[in-house]
Amino acid sequence: MIQSLLDLSHGFSVALEPHNLLWSFVGVLIGNLIGVLPGLGPLSAMSILLPLTYVMSPIPAILMLAGIFYGSQYGGAIGAILLNLPCHPPHAVTCLDGYPMTKQGKGGVALGITMLCSFFAASIGIIVMVFASPLLVSVAFKFGPAEIFSIMLLGLICGGTMARGTPLKGVAMTTLGLLIGMVGTDINTGTMRFTFGFPMLFSGVQLVALALGLFGVAEFLRNINNMEVITTGKLSMRDMRPSMADLKQAFFPMLRGTLVGTLFGAMPGTGATITTFIAYALEKRVSRTPERFGKGALEGVAAPEASSHSKTQIDFIPTMSLGIPGDPVMALILGGLLVQGIQPGPQLITEHADLFWGLIASFWVGNVFLILLNVPLIGVWVRLLRVPYRYLFPVAMFFIYIGVYSTNNSLFEVNEVLVFGVAGAILMALDFPISPILLGYVLGPLIEENFRRALEISGGNFLTFIEGPISATVLAIALFLVLAQLFFWMRSLHRSVSVVKPAE
Repeated sequence: MIQSLLDLSHGFSVALEPHNLLWSFVGVLIGNLIGVLPGLGPLSAMSILLPLTYVMSPIPAILMLAGIFYGSQYGGAIGAILLNLPCHPPHAVTCLDGYPMTKQGKGGVALGITMLCSFFAASIGIIVMVFASPLLVSVAFKFGPAEIFSIMLLGLICGGTMARGTPLKGVAMTTLGLLIGMVGTDINTGTMRFTFGFPMLFSGVQLVALALGLFGVAEFLRNINNMEVITTGKLSMRDMRPSMADLKQAFFPMLRGTLVGTLFGAMPGTGATITTFIAYALEKRVSRTPERFGKGALEGVAAPEASSHSKTQIDFIPTMSLGIPGDPVMALILGGLLVQGIQPGPQLITEHADLFWGLIASFWVGNVFLILLNVPLIGVWVRLLRVPYRYLFPVAMFFIYIGVYSTNNSLFEVNEVLVFGVAGAILMALDFPISPILLGYVLGPLIEENFRRALEISGGNFLTFIEGPISATVLAIALFLVLAQLFFWMRSLHRSVSVVKPAE
């Protein structure tokens, strides 16, 4: 414990360096802005700015990407509360009570409580990171290629089967991501795979092109005709100051929401959206007056917002300590680390202590920035919500294509972005989740590498994956998830058949 506190103090010395502080502020500011604007989100913003990190040092690059991530979490609450616009999916549940509070003239109070909950929950998440990450790493050093393969396979199954939509579609998109990740040169044999004769694909599909296409162009194409300009009233800083009664009412929901976000934070596939709905449902269940929910209950804002922010911080534990992203945003950050030549995993804390502990310390610094930014700038964010989407679209497209071209000065990669963007928009129109594609792309090469390495060490013996207790347990959990999904699918199919029979 003492060593963790000493490491954290070193992290603050890194995070408070002027250039690191500047990029952390830039990330939080951009993330807050992106969170406010409908149709964007952290994936789009991080994809657009990912090329910029190629010319940056690793520490400020990751601090900026992380700042965009957790900065967008609070920004999304502004549109949900004031305009009933879930600009970021996890805040859809916040609309249920946040917007009714606005119509009652309590929108400022809802924003003030959201700000307090975000800082409290994020602080708890950071504390858990400080003490849990080194413990997890000490266990992770016992992992060999077989164990790493099993854990990453579990992450893929969770990401595929628990994604939005049917599990079959999620698995299909995960498989598509695996195939995209296989494009290029086989690292073991030097054989070209799935390049279709294009020399530009010998080094594989670029992360920037895939991310910008799927989460930049596709998102804009999907939302460009769905934007309505809505007006709202004015808010002052005095309106955002909750009373003691409000604080008392929100205190225990904030604690319960933080606990939910912390418990679900390290589970792959359980995104922040799932976490917020679980927190909301739990709060409604324990409430003595559940009929108030959906009509402006403060608890319906405090609990999901706290769960969202605590999970945001906890998400970094498996990504940084084990190299296993829990959701697409973490997969993008993992890709940013790999681009910088940094291998996430158990060695990260020892080999890149400045990066790891500087990142943790920057979370506290960034959350202070969030408070300082949102109190005076709340009026600016409200005005930005009134900008028609048709004006934002061409500006965003310009930066997307400039960004991807500047990476390698390649028009081929610009065309890749266009192809992935159109394909992503078509998949979303067909109700396919595109997030598992990125998970499959990032984890695919790592899974293949550890799978082949485990077989080489064991002399081609496939039993090596179930001989170790850790690997066998993780594979058993993965098998259980698959069987559970099959069970639920067969039960729903049986119910649909039983409903149709009487009608006949």
